[in-house]
Amino acid sequence: MRNIIIILLFFICSSAIVNAQPYNNPRGRISGKVIDAVTKQPVDYATVSISKAGAASPFDGASTDPKGNFTLMNVNPGDYVISVDFMGYKKKIIDHLSINNATPNISLGTIMLEPIQTQLKSVDIVAKAPVVQNKIDKMVFNVANDLTSQSGTASDVLQKVPQVTVDVDGNVQLQGNSNIRFLINGKPSSIFGASLTDALQSIPATQIKAIEVITSPGAKYDANGTGGIINIVLKDSKVEGVNGNFNLSAGTRRENGSFNLNARKGNFGVNAFFGGGEQINTTTTNISDNRSYNGNTLTDLYQNGNNSFTRGGFHSGISFNWDITKKDALTASFGYNYFANHSYGPTNQSSSTIDIPTNTVLSDILSQRNSDSRFRGRYFDYSLDYRKTFDKEGQELDILFNSSYGNNKSDYLQQTDSLATGHYSGIRSNNPGTDHETDISIDYTQPVTKKFTIEAGTKLVLENINNTVATDTLTEGGFVPDQNQTYGFSYDRKIYAAYLSTTFSVFNDFINGKAGVRDEYTSTTANFPGAQQIPSYNTVAPSIVLSHKIDETQSFKLSYSYRIERPDYGSLNPFYNISDPHNISTGNPNLKPEIGHNYEFGYSKSFAQGANIYIGAFYRYNTNDLQSYTTHYDSLTLNGTSYSNVYLNQRYNIGTETTEGISLFGSLPVTKQFNLRTNMMFSNRITTNPGNPQVSGFMYRINLNASYDFGHDLIGEVFGVYNSSQRTIQGNRPVFAFYNVAVRKQFWNKKASIGLTTTDPFANYLNQKSTTSGTGFEQTNIREIPFRSFGITLSYRFGKMEFKKDKNKDDNNNNNNDMPGNDNGGSK
Repeated sequence: MRNIIIILLFFICSSAIVNAQPYNNPRGRISGKVIDAVTKQPVDYATVSISKAGAASPFDGASTDPKGNFTLMNVNPGDYVISVDFMGYKKKIIDHLSINNATPNISLGTIMLEPIQTQLKSVDIVAKAPVVQNKIDKMVFNVANDLTSQSGTASDVLQKVPQVTVDVDGNVQLQGNSNIRFLINGKPSSIFGASLTDALQSIPATQIKAIEVITSPGAKYDANGTGGIINIVLKDSKVEGVNGNFNLSAGTRRENGSFNLNARKGNFGVNAFFGGGEQINTTTTNISDNRSYNGNTLTDLYQNGNNSFTRGGFHSGISFNWDITKKDALTASFGYNYFANHSYGPTNQSSSTIDIPTNTVLSDILSQRNSDSRFRGRYFDYSLDYRKTFDKEGQELDILFNSSYGNNKSDYLQQTDSLATGHYSGIRSNNPGTDHETDISIDYTQPVTKKFTIEAGTKLVLENINNTVATDTLTEGGFVPDQNQTYGFSYDRKIYAAYLSTTFSVFNDFINGKAGVRDEYTSTTANFPGAQQIPSYNTVAPSIVLSHKIDETQSFKLSYSYRIERPDYGSLNPFYNISDPHNISTGNPNLKPEIGHNYEFGYSKSFAQGANIYIGAFYRYNTNDLQSYTTHYDSLTLNGTSYSNVYLNQRYNIGTETTEGISLFGSLPVTKQFNLRTNMMFSNRITTNPGNPQVSGFMYRINLNASYDFGHDLIGEVFGVYNSSQRTIQGNRPVFAFYNVAVRKQFWNKKASIGLTTTDPFANYLNQKSTTSGTGFEQTNIREIPFRSFGITLSYRFGKMEFKKDKNKDDNNNNNNDMPGNDNGGSK
């Protein structure tokens, strides 16, 4: 794999050298800011195209960011025309732009787009951004332009995101690493701490605007997350008036619904949303064969059972935006989220002890275990954000207060009955807990020159985890409290952070980059039975990303980031889940942070007619690697109670992990109606654990998306994914493959739509086989999971815009902004 990466780097660098022009070639830059002429709000995802004077079509372009800013880099000397376009607005044309030795860089200042008058009574404004956008520091997947995931949840959307892998249970990996920092609208939330899978399943895809994947985060981001950052951007609207949408989907496996409402009048706006869903009860067949060896004795535990499972939840919130002045804005947001799951079912068990030399059965015990497990979580998020801009374009102050409070409860009940003797045993336990995080941050951006900007900031993070465990043991008189297994747990963590970052362009825009360093001091205290003192530690996390635009169609980037992974609520919680007394799981409060070094090299190229490709090579090296590990015990005593033939699963800091691989993304418009899109990843992971053999596991992931526009507002799409098996430190992860088919018909002037979806229509079940082995034991697990589904989706968009404007004022502003090189100093 290393040789493949070296060859790839050599090929891309050679291409760059051949195509690059000398440093003294006066390549230029054209920048500006696009805002609504009436509301004075930034226009996000507006299309900015550049064409040569006299040419019929553009040769390059860009989309505006959430602040309305855009920059066209490495523009060769010549005369150009810029067009700015967004649905619901009049196209803006700016011509007579000349890049030369005297004027290599042009700032267009503030560009105002005027609403189209004929659409004021009822208008839907929809940005037609590419499905995947590759930016200097992140990759963006625009969910609104994807069809098959619209009836699903955030987990279904992530299946389509380049470099992201999701297994059948909803476990997420980014470039092969599961230690990912999840954010919602750029902010942390406690919903991801207790159960990531349930949190992602509670967010309907119809509420998501985009998924941002940041594999090499800069100094402005928290250093937490060795796998990188995944930011879920929810839908909102900044246009004047009232508009919104609602979506419903019903199916054989899942039901979802969501509602969004946006209202804005003058300098005040409100955005509200509610969405939720339920996974309909499904029954999975589980067969497990567990063999352990003790000298000449073999113990074989065979388990065959059915597990019924349901999951549901909702995600809701409201935000208020107040433009106090043209340079001061205040945003307050509140969110309430809930999700839960419930699993239950019987398991038949056969436990045999065999003398290996004589093949004699020493004992054979038949039993039946009935178990019931539940999890519930309620979460409340609130934030207050003050943002101030200045006369100088790009100068900005941002003060953010964000707090997230989670209330979790886990409980289980299990009873085992011996079929031969009638003896029974049982246990029930509940584990209520809270997870509270408060973040206070100050960020400041200061442009020094047009090619050099400094960012600095500081942040305080306060985390508090508390829970209690109450356990009852089944006796002849019923369940009685077990004081030995009743205890409390508290965990406090404080993080003091500061960073300094720069954005720069050197050698006449030959190299553009971001470089910075972040310092984080972490102080931790814990209180629980057997607690150890946790020393404080300081982390210095440097990061850098460099990019070079070879020409108007191709570029490459090189990045490095230092990351850590602090264990979360689920990893730290010492609660023992004994719903199966032979397979027990628990957290580990003594975990240390994982340390990661991430390197990445990427090359992107666009072709005529809209085709594009991205090739990236990555290398990751982690120490104190956080991994789940299973240990077998012939007898295990937990808080005064003994259990026999136990497989205990717990997270540990295990040695080092090295991952190297290649990711590819490509999009090809075969015709105007037919489009193909694919993303692939090939990687090899090497885990070194002192005292154990080195483990190497190769894996690959391939997905293909094909869409066809039949005309008359009818679109069809097919999506398929194949995740290969991969060796883990103790066994193997199973293959996971499926495909979706969807069609959608829009009507009522594209305000409404109806869609049909199906997943694996010709297969009743998805079969999963996994193995785990360790010192003195081996396990084989086979699951038969109902996965086939059929569904229908309905959606409707509504909106009425009201515009009041000063025509003379707008005309004057537009006339000023038509002048090449005019710089109004940003939004005023």
